[in-house]
Amino acid sequence: MKITNFPNYVVLEDEKSDIKDFVSFLEKQIKDKYQNQNVVVNLLPYKSFELKDLLLFLKISDEHRKNKNSFVLVNNLIEIDDIPPELVVVPTLQEAGDIIEMEEIERDLGF
Repeated sequence: MKITNFPNYVVLEDEKSDIKDFVSFLEKQIKDKYQNQNVVVNLLPYKSFELKDLLLFLKISDEHRKNKNSFVLVNNLIEIDDIPPELVVVPTLQEAGDIIEMEEIERDLGF
């Protein structure tokens, strides 16, 4: 897994191109190492990616967001209208950083 740290979040990226293995690996890693951090999962390297693949992240996202941390997926292959509202998905890494900043401001304001 490729890890890139930023001041208020971490970007995680699969290096093996196996989405199911990556999701299983992330479930454990996020609980053990990134539980108290905002997380961005970079899915841009995948050349083929479908909604069913994106939905594999739903459980991780729900659990992580329950702890008042951001969980953002970066993917530009799936139509925005097809993405369930429970997942935060943006098309670029820049937008992922922007979303995290906005969510941190909302949490600071008590929303």
